[in-house]
Amino acid sequence: MARGGINKAVVQKARQALLARGLNPSIDAVRIELGNTGSKTTIHRYLKELNSQLPAQRTSAPTLSDALTTLVEQLAEQIREEGEARIEQARSAFEAERQTLLAHNASPEQREQEQRRHEGQAQLLQVELRQLQQTLIVKQDELTRLNRDNEGLLVQIRTLKDAQRTFKTQGERRQAQIQGLEVNLAQLEGSRTELEKQNQNLALSLAERVTELRQQLQLIGKLEAQLNQAEKTIERLRLLEG
Repeated sequence: MARGGINKAVVQKARQALLARGLNPSIDAVRIELGNTGSKTTIHRYLKELNSQLPAQRTSAPTLSDALTTLVEQLAEQIREEGEARIEQARSAFEAERQTLLAHNASPEQREQEQRRHEGQAQLLQVELRQLQQTLIVKQDELTRLNRDNEGLLVQIRTLKDAQRTFKTQGERRQAQIQGLEVNLAQLEGSRTELEKQNQNLALSLAERVTELRQQLQLIGKLEAQLNQAEKTIERLRLLEG
């Protein structure tokens, strides 16, 4: 079991809880979920093991937060491995020299001096490792700040996208209104064309009727002339008979 009572099972439980809430199970997020307990290096190791056990699946493109988290986690793993390797190298060198001194029957003073020298080197390596870990903590704090800034940017992006969708909806509604007006205009144009045809037909009918009336008037005029001529003829005949 890791320091602070942290083990793989509790890390897995915290990870699943974060995923269920739609959050990214980063090292910091898992540690906060665990009540700010446990070593970040240990949490990272367990998360790496859990991720390696997941079946391969297609995922969407990583976000900026995921990319930064992955980068810092890789840096943490690299620092941890390099630090442990250097400490192990120093221990191996110390053990080799200790065995060499024992094999050559070195004096107790020489062995003690050599041991103190190697212990000093080991302490220096421990200090260097702590400095590297402190640097990593600073980087992780910067990552947390960047994540917060990124979340703010995501909120702004969502707001802009909502506004864009609103404008698009309004534009589509106005386009539909324009199309409706165009349909009405086309219908009115069709009605106007039909009325023009009807007016033309009426005008032709009226012209034909006027022609007929004129012909009838001419005929009436001729008949009146003939009637007048007949009356004059009758009048002359009466005068002759008298």
